[in-house]
Amino acid sequence: MAQLRQYIDQLVMHGRGIFVAFFSLFMLFGCLFLGGFFIFANSLARTEPHLELKAEGVVALTGGADRVVDAADFLARGQAKRLLITGVNRATRSSVLARILPISHELFKCCVDLGYQAVDTAGNAAETKLWAETYHLTQSLIVVTSNYHMPRALLELSAALPHMTLYPFPVVSDHTDVSLWWRDKRIARLVGGEYVKFLGALIRIHLDPEISESEPN
Repeated sequence: MAQLRQYIDQLVMHGRGIFVAFFSLFMLFGCLFLGGFFIFANSLARTEPHLELKAEGVVALTGGADRVVDAADFLARGQAKRLLITGVNRATRSSVLARILPISHELFKCCVDLGYQAVDTAGNAAETKLWAETYHLTQSLIVVTSNYHMPRALLELSAALPHMTLYPFPVVSDHTDVSLWWRDKRIARLVGGEYVKFLGALIRIHLDPEISESEPN
């Protein structure tokens, strides 16, 4: 009877040790996750940069009218030779976009390309890669998307186009002030959701050996 009790006590102690180990590991990952979130949230652009550089092309990831208008401005100013709007809704006609963009009809017709295949950010990157290859763009791109979406967009595009120089232009919306994420539940959910998606993309890219391209010959 004493031996049985001693055996049970040993099992309990062993179980407590496992519980403590798992709990400590859980707390460690929790702290890393929260710490990463604070770094991510505080790294998001608060103001739009003033880009005076020139690039081969400019790509706008759809999700807001401001994105495509700002991207078209780069084309109109001659800072890019071609514009890709990726992730366009299949119901959106090119004539509608031609009317809202601040460029001439001739410039739209010759130098604006619409991508209808992408349904997510990874798809945007794949669509951008195909477009760049089609028009022999190999050096540089201006990337236009919302400030909270920019980290994931750059991550996906860098993986798809590892030898391309990417110049980010994060669009800052008056309706989504990321500097106040800790005071606004809606913005906190938006930034938090984007952070989780960013981590998911980071893990997927590092685990998939086919994502990264090899060095060119």
